[in-house]
Amino acid sequence: MSNTVTLRVPKTLAAWLQEKSARTGISQGQIVREQLELVRRNDTGAKSFMRLAGSIRSGPHDLSTRKGYSRG
Repeated sequence: MSNTVTLRVPKTLAAWLQEKSARTGISQGQIVREQLELVRRNDTGAKSFMRLAGSIRSGPHDLSTRKGYSRG
């Protein structure tokens, strides 16, 4: 791995990370990498917007039929 990220965490989070590392035998860095990977995989980005597609019930079904639309 060639990239290094340095971050400051609150004492409570640092204590949790240290305890989890000691309990599981996994390095703190590996725990952080795994958690970041989980967030990356679950990052829906545009998908969260797409859940709204078709949810509006009012208005014309075809937006090109709305008043003021010009086919030019």
